[in-house]
Amino acid sequence: MSRRLPEGAPAASSGRAPPPREGEGGGARRVVVLGSTGSVGRQALAVIGRFPDRFRVVGLAAGRGGETLAQQVRAFRPGRVAVAGEKSAGELRRALGRGCPDIAIGTEGACQVAAMEGADFVLSAISGGSGMRPTAAAIARGRTVGLANKESMVLAGELLGALARSSGARILPVDSEHSAIFQCLSGQRREDVRRLVLTASGGPFWAKPPGAFARASPAEALRHPNWSMGEKITIDSATLMNKALEVIEARWLFDLPPEKIAVLVHPQSVVHSLVEFRDGALLAQLGVSDMRGPIAYALGWPERVPLDLAPLDLAAVGRLTFAPPDETRFPAVALGRRALDKGGTAPAAMSGADEAAVAAFLAGRIGLPAVAGIVARVLDEHVPRAVDSIETAWAASEWGRVRAEALLDEIG
Repeated sequence: MSRRLPEGAPAASSGRAPPPREGEGGGARRVVVLGSTGSVGRQALAVIGRFPDRFRVVGLAAGRGGETLAQQVRAFRPGRVAVAGEKSAGELRRALGRGCPDIAIGTEGACQVAAMEGADFVLSAISGGSGMRPTAAAIARGRTVGLANKESMVLAGELLGALARSSGARILPVDSEHSAIFQCLSGQRREDVRRLVLTASGGPFWAKPPGAFARASPAEALRHPNWSMGEKITIDSATLMNKALEVIEARWLFDLPPEKIAVLVHPQSVVHSLVEFRDGALLAQLGVSDMRGPIAYALGWPERVPLDLAPLDLAAVGRLTFAPPDETRFPAVALGRRALDKGGTAPAAMSGADEAAVAAFLAGRIGLPAVAGIVARVLDEHVPRAVDSIETAWAASEWGRVRAEALLDEIG
């Protein structure tokens, strides 16, 4: 019997045909947003705010309080909120007064909000490896998780996939590339898939001379030509490290070996990714470069939410071009594959090292090419072990970050 992917659900999901849930086919879907003050979180709330009959925010989590979070609480009136520390909690209580909801603190607080009673959908949009624990908490409770935190799958993809199958959770990708693959795989037979093709914009330096990359300032590297994203992912786009992380994420989300996951640079960012089948057919998902599209697709799945995005004008685009990554100038993709080859905790260590190296670049301590160099050295040194728990994955990521910081200190 052939294995057909149920309603487009990724391999990391339970694999069962999706039964109706509250918020699907009637009533508002109750949503938790993790990372609500970040780029994806703010865009998600903008989508949610347009459809009060479809979605109701019941929980928010943010690293810091501040006026942005206070405004979100006033607008959406969630029952629970999580912030990084007591100082942020105090600021939020003073800003909101009697209208302040219950506040949880730290990573444990974010986990509590992620797993709170009464939620149907959890958007995981906390940046970096710190998003893994709350993501795992939501999956353990059997929630539908809109995954915008790729590091969760990089650190512990196999483990989280098994947890989703056990709990009945669904993991719906929100990264534009994985959302595209998710859509292209809907209703297809797994054995018919020849390979996945992730597209990369190439970032701001792809078409520029090598010297521009070597001399890049943080301000220049943050000037992405097509997308509006947070600082970390924008720098990862400039180095192509985001594609390394996305190859690892795709490996676990869609249960395909790394050799069946390809990367092509596509500067127009119109084709968000493709699936090639064994008969030679290619299915691609195209759209404008706007994260509200994949966010809304995950929020509304299995329905599509009507958005007011500008339609894609292919005639105006004119040409769609593709090229293999230049791994001499941009070695990050090869590093991601090497981490998968090493296996176990190697991807987690690589991710932690990248977080430290990107922070050093943004602080002006190193040049942009040195980011991949630091990550490579950490990966060379790491001795992987099996990812048998969330704690193991987190410890490897922290080891990678700490080791990268020590190497950065040696540089000066």
